[in-house]
Amino acid sequence: MAASISSQSSAWTIQQNADINVTPFVDVMLVLLIIFMVALPVSTVSVKVDLPQAQAAAMTAQAPVIVTLTLAGRVYVGEKPVSLEDLPARVAAGAGANPTEQRIYLRADEGVRYGALMGVMNRLRANGFAKVGLVGEEF
Repeated sequence: MAASISSQSSAWTIQQNADINVTPFVDVMLVLLIIFMVALPVSTVSVKVDLPQAQAAAMTAQAPVIVTLTLAGRVYVGEKPVSLEDLPARVAAGAGANPTEQRIYLRADEGVRYGALMGVMNRLRANGFAKVGLVGEEF
């Protein structure tokens, strides 16, 4: 804290000086800026490589197959309702080529009975769809 000596009174009284000294703060910030400017190029990859041109066609991403189970017990593939018996055929139609290798996303209402959810999963797994993922809501 800085202080100033006032000569206006006869006694040597010290009054407080309320000015903020920002010089140390600026010095620290400049040192950090220099450190980060030096450290940034070191953290990047410095090996230069000339990459060849790709000859293959671009891969097309296939739309995911989403199976939804509502609280009322209705099953949907995408946005279309489907019966539990027709579920494997509709999923296979939506999965395209090699449907058993496609990941199936299963959404279910929070209040759905566990047995109903397992019934849908068992129906899918019995027909060769082993990659079934459960979808939850992110916070």
